[in-house]
Amino acid sequence: MAEFCTGWVVVIPVKPPVHGKSRLAGAASDRARLARAIALDTIDAARHVCAVVVVTADAEIAAAARGLGATVVWEDAPAGLNAAIARGMDAAGPGHRAALLGDLPALRPADLAAALRVAASVDRAVVPDAEGTGSTLVTARYGAGWASAFGDGSFARHVALGCTVLDVPDASTLRRDVDTPAQLDAAAALGLGPRTAALHPSEPARPRTEA
Repeated sequence: MAEFCTGWVVVIPVKPPVHGKSRLAGAASDRARLARAIALDTIDAARHVCAVVVVTADAEIAAAARGLGATVVWEDAPAGLNAAIARGMDAAGPGHRAALLGDLPALRPADLAAALRVAASVDRAVVPDAEGTGSTLVTARYGAGWASAFGDGSFARHVALGCTVLDVPDASTLRRDVDTPAQLDAAAALGLGPRTAALHPSEPARPRTEA
């Protein structure tokens, strides 16, 4: 079971599923339902590790996130990932802060906890995605200024912003974000969270507290 990381707040931005994850259209009969499942499995994993702030304009996600114990910041007019994260940071308060993408359905709490413990030793840090071009987690320890540059090719931008690259193994569930059916299959091989697994039944659901 993952250790709770006191002092950390993780902000998770979630696009309204009706607009997000368009490349998953062939992976399930209801893409919006799949996108919500992926986001909620990510939120559920993160809340086993630290305090969570969810930024969204989707009422179903907001209600479910509150039910999981997350703080919700409502977006009246979504303006992109980095603007959403900045709003979440305003609600996060003082302490160590991080932004986590909401598309990590295989995330194990222990993988996130391990990364945050290391991140507390540097001012700012980044974890690359499995392809090595995007970013799944960006952090700033207490006292360090916040900046993020999520989007296509964000890993190089975060490094240019001064983020230390965390030594997270290639096979870590923290690196396996999902935008395409092939990436969903790769995440399934690691073990999906229960909501996503229910819509991708080739793999059994994994308990959220499993290391």
